[in-house]
Amino acid sequence: MVGLEWSQAIELPRIAASAGRPSEIRRAWVHRAPEDHVLALFRSVSAGHEPVPSPWWLRAVANGDLGSRIDGFRIEDRIALLLGPRPGWEFVPWAADGESGYWEFMPSERGQAGHSIPTTVLNTDRHPGWIDVLPAHSGPTPAPIAVAGLAGLRARLGEFEAVR
Repeated sequence: MVGLEWSQAIELPRIAASAGRPSEIRRAWVHRAPEDHVLALFRSVSAGHEPVPSPWWLRAVANGDLGSRIDGFRIEDRIALLLGPRPGWEFVPWAADGESGYWEFMPSERGQAGHSIPTTVLNTDRHPGWIDVLPAHSGPTPAPIAVAGLAGLRARLGEFEAVR
């Protein structure tokens, strides 16, 4: 039963498919319910030590690496403020179950190298910079590039946008 409850807790409404930034998909129970209830249910469903579909920020909060859900939202929103106005960047709201979406640099998909997957910026709980970049590629997914937070992303955007 707890698995079904969790599945409903992370389910996004259909309107999320047209979202242009992360704040527009924060409509699931995990985004709105009291944070202590969200953490309790998450810990209950993940007690089996199997990976559980969940937002990056929830895993980080549950591990004690991020202070709160609001801190995660701020990180997502600051990335949106940086990438949203830049030409070529598009927000993709339909990520893996429970995740917060990601950003793609569309010109890299059509670049001279013939990549089929564009440069992708996504949030992660695997390091304290909270941002990974997957370079444009065809074939196997390359290892993610760990970025040192928003300042690191801002400093390296020219590099990531130059890969065409």
